[in-house]
Amino acid sequence: MTAHQSTSTSPLEVHLTDADLAEALRADVHAGLTAHPKQLPPKWFYDARGSELFEQITTLPEYYPTRTEREILRQGAPAIAAAATPDVLVELGSGSSEKTRLLLDAMADTLTTYVPQDVSVSALTGAVDALAASHPGLRVRGMVSDFTDTLHHLPAGGRRMIAFLGGTIGNMIPAERAEFLASIAAALRPGETLLLGAGLVVPPAVVVPAYDDAAGVTAEFDRNVLRVVNARLHADFEPDAFRHVALWDAANEWIEMRLEATRAMRVTVADLNLAVDFAEGEQLRTEISAKFRLDGIARELADAGLTLVHTWTDDDHRFAVLLAERGRR
Repeated sequence: MTAHQSTSTSPLEVHLTDADLAEALRADVHAGLTAHPKQLPPKWFYDARGSELFEQITTLPEYYPTRTEREILRQGAPAIAAAATPDVLVELGSGSSEKTRLLLDAMADTLTTYVPQDVSVSALTGAVDALAASHPGLRVRGMVSDFTDTLHHLPAGGRRMIAFLGGTIGNMIPAERAEFLASIAAALRPGETLLLGAGLVVPPAVVVPAYDDAAGVTAEFDRNVLRVVNARLHADFEPDAFRHVALWDAANEWIEMRLEATRAMRVTVADLNLAVDFAEGEQLRTEISAKFRLDGIARELADAGLTLVHTWTDDDHRFAVLLAERGRR
């Protein structure tokens, strides 16, 4: 671990360097483009342009998860604060920490420390600076890391809550979710809590447009992963030669985003000395976003050693915010 002093008045703890990210990208792209079927992890959507596109997505009329979770937090934050009474709030994948301000305000009587985690130094620097101005009595300790690695570096002392919002839990397949939730339970002490945001199963007519909007913003976001690979690994993808596809997998109860080759082509990734052939119509999976049923997510939490304490949902039951506690074993 190293400390990185940004232009912020508070240091950022850096557990993930640019070299680490570059090596992870190389490994993911090589594994994904040589797999059958081909796939790339969704975390590589997010360069500066990808983050900008995602922010646009969250304001689209079809994309309900962000505004729905925000409204749940707006209404439920006082009850969440009363139930958990944390001294320390650790947020995984915090980004701009915009929604979290609702929790910070509600927890003002007990909270002493906020630990936002993200892979982006620039996102964390902006969040830390803004929070230092708006919450001068709060210690803010930004952490640059992969969110799974963050669990090894949680601050000691005080009563801690880990927040994992935005429905990001749905980007993991079941085995990955089980491992991740178990690692959270192992990192928490008895009585400490997890606050989890999760999308709920809704009709395909609602969920599919959320990932395939009429304006085409999500399509550009999906193709951005190819631009990231081009820029960072000197590949020659033609992003506009791929069609965005979003479909509902009823068996797994998740939405899939894919990129479909509109013609046969060969793509080279110079930094990996790799040539990859695509057939016309061949699809590259870029994201899954699992949706949950409340009894199912409760079982997953219990299997990990976490006891569901309270659930907040919107009136249409499209999204849930769940508070779970590390039990005594």
